[in-house]
Amino acid sequence: MNSRIIGTGQYLPENIVTNEKLSETVDTSHDWIVERTGICQRHIADDDATTSGLAYHAVMAALKDANVDAQDIDLIILATTTPDHTYPSTATLLQEMIGNNHAASFDISAACSGFIYALGIADNFIKAGSAKKAIVVGSELYSRVLDWEDRTTCVLFGDGAAAVVLEATEEEGIISTHLHADGSYKDLLSVKKSVISGPDVYPYVQMKGNEVFRHAVTKLHEIVEETLTAVNLTGDDIDWLIPHQANLRIMTATAKRAGMPREKMIVTVDKHANTSAASIPLALDVARKDGRVKKGDLVLMEAFGGGFTWGSALVRM
Repeated sequence: MNSRIIGTGQYLPENIVTNEKLSETVDTSHDWIVERTGICQRHIADDDATTSGLAYHAVMAALKDANVDAQDIDLIILATTTPDHTYPSTATLLQEMIGNNHAASFDISAACSGFIYALGIADNFIKAGSAKKAIVVGSELYSRVLDWEDRTTCVLFGDGAAAVVLEATEEEGIISTHLHADGSYKDLLSVKKSVISGPDVYPYVQMKGNEVFRHAVTKLHEIVEETLTAVNLTGDDIDWLIPHQANLRIMTATAKRAGMPREKMIVTVDKHANTSAASIPLALDVARKDGRVKKGDLVLMEAFGGGFTWGSALVRM
């Protein structure tokens, strides 16, 4: 059996913070942010929002799109670095919200690569016969882990959630996934606050931007080449590239190295900023709903995040 994406859905908080609005409280400007990142705005959740709540709205939209009842789901994997609690997992809170009481449900933490990691895990569950219908969701409240006085990080991120529904099928679907990590780069991009870190640890995103940029471009080029080589394809064979929406310069460099024109790349970073594990499924849902990504298209998704983690998924829609 293969696993195939049969539905997608998303949720973005109503509050949109433009670069101009942000520059009223942060020492930055619209032009400065756009030149370095491609970001024009981001969605920021209300103070009472939860990661599970964002995920709920995205999952219900995906279930409706797939015409699947929540009780038919037997696996829920939620990728996040901003969980509601240490435990129970945010996935189990989500499970209760959607009215499911039997699906295996758990969180994974792989930073911005979280959705790709979760998709790979769910794909293997289905191929092993352990699940027939699965939900994979990325949901993040990154506004809660940002220092709003640090212009090098707070301009980069936004809140949001998106989900896909997978189904076991004999049709071609997820063709391959490739997952990697290297913990030796742990200090270049991190949030170090934890239950054991003590009260004096800086509780927000820390990033050495230039070094992260350099490694991201290299690793993403390598993962794209690894994926294409594994299935004996070239960039010309790919209908759409959906990269993690972190920085337009990184995304453009990756596409160029892979020999894919800009026109084949789905871009939402300008409107969503970096929503970490939610960014790729958000971009996928946007591109499906506006008619660009169609059934039968060959889509390459790739991501890079803190850890470092990186990975790809090649999918026949």
